[in-house]
Amino acid sequence: MNIQENFSLKKLNTFAIDVKARFFIEITGLLQLQKVLQLSAYPKRFIISGGSNMLLINDIDALVMHINLKGISIAEEDENQVVLKIMAGENWHDLVLWALKQGWGGLENLSLIPGNTGTAPIQNIGAYGVELKDVFVSCEAMHIETLELVEFSKADCQFGYRDSIFKNEAKGKYIITSVKLRLTKKNHRLLTHYGTIETWLKDNDIVHPTINNISEAVIAIRRSKLPDPKELGNCGSFFKNPVVSKNKFETFHKKHPNAPYYEMEDDTFKIPAGWLIEQCGFKGKRFGDAGVHEKQALVLVNYGNAKGSEILELAEKIQSEVKAKYKIKIEPEVNIIK
Repeated sequence: MNIQENFSLKKLNTFAIDVKARFFIEITGLLQLQKVLQLSAYPKRFIISGGSNMLLINDIDALVMHINLKGISIAEEDENQVVLKIMAGENWHDLVLWALKQGWGGLENLSLIPGNTGTAPIQNIGAYGVELKDVFVSCEAMHIETLELVEFSKADCQFGYRDSIFKNEAKGKYIITSVKLRLTKKNHRLLTHYGTIETWLKDNDIVHPTINNISEAVIAIRRSKLPDPKELGNCGSFFKNPVVSKNKFETFHKKHPNAPYYEMEDDTFKIPAGWLIEQCGFKGKRFGDAGVHEKQALVLVNYGNAKGSEILELAEKIQSEVKAKYKIKIEPEVNIIK
């Protein structure tokens, strides 16, 4: 069993924060996962997968387990739909491209989201009008104490906006090992109204878009706004878009009539956090090696050697100024590991 000591996690988190794991092991099989969980010499454990939704503040005095389970298989199929079983270590964007190559729809709006498939249910990842829950069937997760594989249905996962049971009651109790998703083989439901997808399609003279066209649009839009984590450390959107009550929104809208917003189904309103941050003057600002991206104020970046604590300090400064100016609290979408 190859357990390494004082292992740098810089290449395993998209913020590229250089913290060390006291102990480290890569997990490539379910039997290996069970055996490692039974090791009494390492009572403290920390799970990492794609490292795309976390901000590491300090060295981790534990056994860091990198979940790198691979494989994609068909669980169910008929002439209209296919259910895929995807192991937790599969890269999310690679999965999207692979599904599109088969002609299967449902994931195209979720193109270019960083990270691995196993962590997608934790966050209920979403973009451009689609969330994971829209294609989700179930996931399997290993109970850390009993080593039992448990299946979680969509209802069991208690999905919310960037939220799930794995961020609440089940936090720290399970390791997701695989995910099942239901995709369409024909009569795809195309969502083009969110963001600037329609504009991109029009600019490219695409009148009857396909699922591949929508993916191309999403990739182009994201690349125009978001830095590549391989080139500039970041984890995409750092903050959630705040959702406010109708009364609070009306008060806000009266003072700021030109502010963008999205009306939700439950009589609440989503206000873009990026707009709030930009209006507070943070867009493109740099504080040492920590900064706010010049093209998208929702993205905090590591320009090279920023510490996790410096990124966190900047995030807290942004939260404080948005709250002071707009009386709206913005919450991190990122898991902050102290």
